Amino acid sequence: MTSTLESLREHLFETSLLESTIAALEWDEHTGMPSEASEYRSQQLAYLSGLVHRRRTDPRIEGWLDELESGLGSHSDHGVDSDGVPAPAVTILRTLRKDFNRSRKLPQSLVEEIAKGTSLGQQAWVKAKDENRYEDFLPYFHRILELRRQEAQCLVEDGQTLYDALLDHYEEGMRVDSLKPILANLRSALVPLVKRASEASRRLPKGVLQGPFELSAQREFSRWVAERIGFDFQRGRLDETVHPFCTTLGPHDHRILTRYTAESFSSGLYGVLHEAGHGMYEQGLDPNWYGTAVGAAASLGIHESQSRLWENMVGMSKEFWVWAHPVAAKHFPQISKRTVDELVGELRRVEPSLIRIEADEVTYNLHILLRFELELELVSSELDPADLPAAWNAKVEEYLGLVPPDDSSGVLQDVHWSAGLIGYFPTYTLGNIYAAQLFRAADRDLGGLNDKIARGEFEPLVHWLRKRVHRPGRAWTPLQLMRNATGEEVDSKYLIEHLRDRCEALENAGE
Repeated sequence: MTSTLESLREHLFETSLLESTIAALEWDEHTGMPSEASEYRSQQLAYLSGLVHRRRTDPRIEGWLDELESGLGSHSDHGVDSDGVPAPAVTILRTLRKDFNRSRKLPQSLVEEIAKGTSLGQQAWVKAKDENRYEDFLPYFHRILELRRQEAQCLVEDGQTLYDALLDHYEEGMRVDSLKPILANLRSALVPLVKRASEASRRLPKGVLQGPFELSAQREFSRWVAERIGFDFQRGRLDETVHPFCTTLGPHDHRILTRYTAESFSSGLYGVLHEAGHGMYEQGLDPNWYGTAVGAAASLGIHESQSRLWENMVGMSKEFWVWAHPVAAKHFPQISKRTVDELVGELRRVEPSLIRIEADEVTYNLHILLRFELELELVSSELDPADLPAAWNAKVEEYLGLVPPDDSSGVLQDVHWSAGLIGYFPTYTLGNIYAAQLFRAADRDLGGLNDKIARGEFEPLVHWLRKRVHRPGRAWTPLQLMRNATGEEVDSKYLIEHLRDRCEALENAGE
C-alpha cells in the first residue's frame, strides 16, 4: 500500500506542477500581460490544460486506486489521527476516485476549448467593461456558456440538474434543491434588515470618511494589517489588479491582489483583508501534501468563509478598530480626526449599491441571490445571454431598488462568467453562513474573541482555524467539516443573528 500511495503522490505532484504553471500564467494575465498577447496566452492555457486533463484521466490512476482500496481493507491502522482527521490514504482514495470519475467523463477537446474560450473571454470582458460594450463580450459569453452546458451534460448524474453538476465542482455535495431553502430563509430575514439598517444609516452623520486617500499610504497600511493578522509575506505577496483575487502558485507561493482608489479608504483595505483570508487558508494547508486532497481546500464555500470571517467578523468589528485606529490615524489625516465609533459607524453604513465587491455586508447576499437566479435561467436555456442585461437590471431593481446606468456597473462588473465560473456564485453566500458559524464556535472555544481582537491578538483565532478548518484539507465534505468544527449542522441563523446585531448597533448609533 505504501508503494501505491507514493506512486499516486508522485503523479499528483507532477500534475500540480502543470496546474501551478497555469495559475502563474493566469496571474500574469491579470497583472501585467500586454493586451495583444491574449491569443497566444489562450493557446498556452489550452495546451497546458489539455496536458493536465490527460494526467487526471491517466488509466493508471484507476489501478492505483483499486490497489489502495484493497490495501486499506487489510490494514487496521488507517483510521484517524488524534484530531479525528482521516488518514491521508483514506482522504486521497475518496476524493481522487470522485475527481478521476469526473475528469474522464470530459472529452479532451472540450477541456482545451474551455481553457481557450475562457482565456479569450476574460480579455474580451476587460475591454468590454472598460468601454461599456456588452455587445462586444456577448459572442464570447455565448461560447463560454455553451461549453459549460456541454460540460454539465457530460457530468450530470441521476437526480441532478445541469446546474447541480456544475455546482458540485465548487461545493461538493451541494444541490439546488438543498440550496434554495437556505437562500430563501436568508432572503426572508434580509429584506426587513436592509430596510431597518438603511433607515438607521441615513441618520448617521455624512462625510466622516471623505477622500482623497493617498494610495501609497493605503498600500502601506493594508500590508501592515495583512501581516499582523497572520498572512506570511515570506510565502506570499500583495499586488494590484482590476478584480481582486487570490491564487496559489505553489506550496509556498500565495498571491493576493486588490485594487485601491483615492476616493475610498475601505475598498482597498477590505479587499486586502478578504484576499488575505483566502491566502491564509492556503498557507494553512499541509505543504507536505501539496497537489493532493490532503493539502487542498475543502470547497469554495469553505474558502470564502475564511475571507469573509477576516473581512467582516474581524475587520468590521469595533474591537478591530480599537486596535487599528492609532496606526490608521498616522497614515490618514481624515481618520486621525475621527473617533473609533464614528469610523465604525461609517464603515458599517448600509446603503444598497450597484457593485457587489463594494457592497455592505447586509446587502451583499442580495447581490449573490440575483446572480444565482440568473445563472439557473442561463444554464437551463430559459434566458438567452443577449437578454441578460435587461434581466440583470430588473433583478437589481427588484432586490436593491436601483437601476444600473450602464452595463459596466451592471452585468459586466464581475469576472466570473468570462472565466467560465458558472455555479460559483452561491459559494459566496455559503461562505458568509459558514463564517458566522465558525466565528461563533471559535468565540465559544477560545473564551471570547473580541477582547483578543481589541489587543491585536489574532494568533489564537488563526491557530483555531488551522486545526479545525485548514489542516483537514479535503478530508471531509464541506458540511462534514462544518459539523466537526462547530459541533452543529450548518445553520444560517448565526449569520442572521450577526447581521441583526450590526443593524441594532447602527440604530443605537443613529439615536
